[in-house]
Amino acid sequence: MAALGPMPTGPGWSYEMKWDGIRVIAEVDEDSCRLWSRNSRDVSAGYPELVGLAGDAGLRLPAVLDGEIVTLDENGAPSFGLLQRRMHVRDPRQLAQLIKQVPVSVRVFDILRFDGKSLLEATYDERRGLLESLELSDPFWEIPQSYADGEEALELSASTGLEGVVAKRRKSRYLPGKRSADWVKVKPVLTRDVILCGWHPGEGNREGKIGSLYCGAYDGDDLVLIGKVGSGLDFAMLEILSAELAALEIDTPPFDVSSVPTSDRRAAHWLDPLLVAEVTYSGWAADGRLRHPVWRGLRLDIDPESVTR
Repeated sequence: MAALGPMPTGPGWSYEMKWDGIRVIAEVDEDSCRLWSRNSRDVSAGYPELVGLAGDAGLRLPAVLDGEIVTLDENGAPSFGLLQRRMHVRDPRQLAQLIKQVPVSVRVFDILRFDGKSLLEATYDERRGLLESLELSDPFWEIPQSYADGEEALELSASTGLEGVVAKRRKSRYLPGKRSADWVKVKPVLTRDVILCGWHPGEGNREGKIGSLYCGAYDGDDLVLIGKVGSGLDFAMLEILSAELAALEIDTPPFDVSSVPTSDRRAAHWLDPLLVAEVTYSGWAADGRLRHPVWRGLRLDIDPESVTR
């Protein structure tokens, strides 16, 4: 996994676009293609149009691929907001409609097994070379371009509505489930995951609805408050959140609320800290809270225990 950081430069690095979607590992065999989320959940049933890769003649099976499920908006840019319409659905009748309304595809950026042989000890250059030699004929799978110039890639990312680039050290090995300084996420805007710990009622046109959400993260074993987010929540998302959060309400705050004004505590609805969301922010304030957080969307593919301060 990539760690957030500044742009590394030099001939020892290669650069790829960072896709605004859901990370998946695809296990492909003669007659099956199983899709696993980053927290090891089988999500194959939610994306039936993607399992056709099992019959692709370009792969020597068994094979394991690493990639990102994306859906594109009307401008051709990946939209995590649109993709959320697919994330919860498993009912075949609903999926039949959503496949037409919210089509998805996979951007494949790594290969971990080919012809039954592990490639975990191969370098990035070796794996990337093999990946680019494949001629995947499945219309739902695409191998995106890599770049030699990081700043050029970052400018292209911003101009096409993507959320940044991932710089990868060309001699690096693949480290399953581990963050590594050999993979660096570079974003023009900061983003991070937060745990939803409660909500505060809104006012005006949000009266009777969610006005803002208390955001937490783990500091060691303790869940701590790192801010509140209300910006970026549209009415469609508020309806989704109301349904999701209703079953999670609890009587006791999940973190120390001594820094929350007494009047706010009385009005707050506290939540069992099981849901994760993604926000953008401009930095950290002196009190340890996020500056200018803006809602991006739910992240049902991430375990709350992995969200740290």
